Order: sequence, then structure tokens, then C-alpha cells
Amino acid sequence: MAVQEARQGTESRRGPGVHEGGCTCGDCPHGARAGHRRAVAEFLVQRDGFAAGHGLPAAVAHSVSASRQWVSEELTQSAELVAERGRAEGEAWLSRLWLRTTVTVWVAVVALLLAQSLTAIGAGWTDARTAGLIAALVVAGALTAASWFHRTRGGALAPVIGEDNRLSTSRAVAVAWLLLVAYAVLVLVGRLAAASGHAERDALLAGLDLSRGAGVVTVLAVVCGIAVLVRRVVGLRVLGQRLQKIRADRPRAADLLTDDAGRGTFADIQYVVIGAVALVFAAVRLARRPDQLPDLPWGLAVVVLVSAATYLAGKYAEGGRPVILSVVRSREAGDLDAPIRTGDDIEIRGAGFVPPGAQTADRLSRMVVRIGPVHVHVPLVPVTGGFSNPTDAVLTVPVPADVEPGRVDVQVVTAAGAETNRYAIDVTD
Repeated sequence: MAVQEARQGTESRRGPGVHEGGCTCGDCPHGARAGHRRAVAEFLVQRDGFAAGHGLPAAVAHSVSASRQWVSEELTQSAELVAERGRAEGEAWLSRLWLRTTVTVWVAVVALLLAQSLTAIGAGWTDARTAGLIAALVVAGALTAASWFHRTRGGALAPVIGEDNRLSTSRAVAVAWLLLVAYAVLVLVGRLAAASGHAERDALLAGLDLSRGAGVVTVLAVVCGIAVLVRRVVGLRVLGQRLQKIRADRPRAADLLTDDAGRGTFADIQYVVIGAVALVFAAVRLARRPDQLPDLPWGLAVVVLVSAATYLAGKYAEGGRPVILSVVRSREAGDLDAPIRTGDDIEIRGAGFVPPGAQTADRLSRMVVRIGPVHVHVPLVPVTGGFSNPTDAVLTVPVPADVEPGRVDVQVVTAAGAETNRYAIDVTD
């Protein structure tokens, strides 16, 4: 589908109403979206064409190293265009997210009104239902105002978007519990304002006692503490080069359950699932007993705390510094065994060369290998559907002529800026 779009490519073949990548229609997102899709399609066509051996100029076709370098440079330039269009699309998508979040919030208020109206049939409308509806309006109004002030950063979702432009699991869970507790307190405030008798007011005030809401208060304190602690842990691990982080083009809902590479992670999934189950239980308890804070049973609260501890342990365990295990001379079929000389290709074996989320061509092209004082950019070697070089465990680079014979150090710098250990090799004349 993407290849067909690239081959069609011209405005005369597209229907009316399709915007170009440089659209200037105010905040219109169509130009950024169409431009990014077109750039991706053209890049895929170019990459697969080079992988099949098509498009090489005659001046470099006779030399394997020259053709590889030329192909890598061409793909790098195309990948930079794709990345630029991707960032533009992400900014346009984020700027219009605030309206979607606002609509979602008010749809939830309408759903609450409908649910209260249906349950009031036969039982009658009560002060608790009025207080619940007013509390929902207050919370929705606050979220709408926050969405407006943060409309360029995702609206109401701005607090749960991390520094890497992904949705933060720890912040999302903490915000969910915070909103529930705030809503519960507002319901009690509304009922207290409408109460006429001393006995009713005393009963509502007793509903705020810690003995009744100890479970939910404990869970709220722990999940908020986890959100702050995880941010600190991730920041320190990145600065210490024990964790590699790549900024995403835009946040996605899947970020709550996956790692930076888009793979589902057990720690995140169990934290979200258990937190959501406990949150639903607390909401039901609040609906059944609107005269007190949700009395979360200690058994369920402990389950949430265990889940939070598991999530935190997973954050401590993830990542790791990239490492070089060995460096050998790359040998083609039929070549004689020999020491490493300038002009030869070397194969660097290790782990962690490609950080999670850095599988795109523009990120791969930023990888650098230091061979002595010389910085060598890792060439992109395309194959159908991807790249054979670089990979997370193996890199192949040429030894440039500027490297002096003797013992030199080899070090890899990843797309995230992390540096590997130094590995010494001998380069002969």
C-alpha cells in the first residue's frame, strides 16, 4: 500500500482534497500526515530497490565498499526527511489531542448522567446523585481548563506524557487514583453542603476518617510515590549510561503496556491491569456508599502494593550499558586469513548497540564507531524489509586509512549517545 502511494506520487494522480506535506492551512494536520506517509513510502521503495541491487550508479558499482558507502549516504538522507516529516506529524497530532481529551471527558460526564438517571427509576433521585453529578462537572471543568492551557502538549494527557514523548505508565496509574480520590472527596463535600441535620453532617465527616479510607489512601500514596521515584530512577540511569532512551515522535496508548521498542512488558502490563481492577472496585464501592471514602479492603490494597513493587523492580532491572565483547576481521568467502589492515572491514560483536525504539533508519545512521582518533559512521546495509547492518549484536565498519598502524582502541557510540567499553585491536601495515 505504501509502495503504491509512492509510485503514484504526483498531484495529478491524487484526488482533490489531499494536502501536501508543507500545507499552510493554519493548524491543518492533513499536510503533515500526508507528507510523512509519502516520505515513508518513497523511502521503502528506495531501500528495497537498493537491497535488490537497483539504482546504483556505474561510477560506484564496481567497488563493494564504494557502493555500500553511496547507498548508506542516500538512505541516510532519505531517512532524515522521513524523521523530519514524522516529527511534524507528531506535533500536529499532539496539538489536536486536547480537543479529543476534552470530548472524552464530557462524554464520560454524560454517561454518568445517563447511568444515574436509569438507576433512579423506581428508587428516586437522591442528594447523593446530585452531589455525584456536581462533582463530575467540577472535575470535568478542571480537566477542560487544563486541556486548554496545555493544548500544544496533549491537553489533559500532558501530565502523563514523559520526557521521551511517550505515555508514562506510572504517571497514568497515579493520575487515575488521584482523580478517583478527588472525585470521592468532592461528592462528600457536595453532600455535606446539602446536609441539614447535625447527625447527617457528623456521619459524612466520619466518612473521611482514616479508619475507613486507609486502604485507598495507602494505595494513593504508594502509586504517587512510585511515579516520582520512577522518574528519578530513569533519569539517573540515563545519565549514568545504564539505560538508553530514544525520544518518540508522538505518544501512543500502547506505551502504557510496552517498552520503548513496542514490545509488551510484564511489569507494565500487570501494574496497569491490577491497578485498573482495583480502581473499578473502588469506584463501585463509592457508588454503593457515597457517604464515605471508598473502603478498599486491605487484601486488595496489598495486591496493588505488590504490583507496584514489581513494576518498580522492573524499572531497576531494564536496560543496560552497551558492551563490546570482541572485534574480528570481516572475511568474505574465498578471502585468505590475515590480520586487520587499513581498508579492511571489522566485525564488532557485543550487545545493546541498537537501543529500544532506535530501529528506524534515521536512528541507525547516527551510530558511530571510534577507531583510535577516527570517527567512522556505521554504514546502512539494506535488505528486503530492513537492514542487515547495523544490528543490536553485530556492527560491520571499514578501518579507514587515517588509522595509524599499531594498537588502537575501538568504541561504539549508540544513537542514544551511550558509549561502550574500549576494546583494543592491532592494525598492521
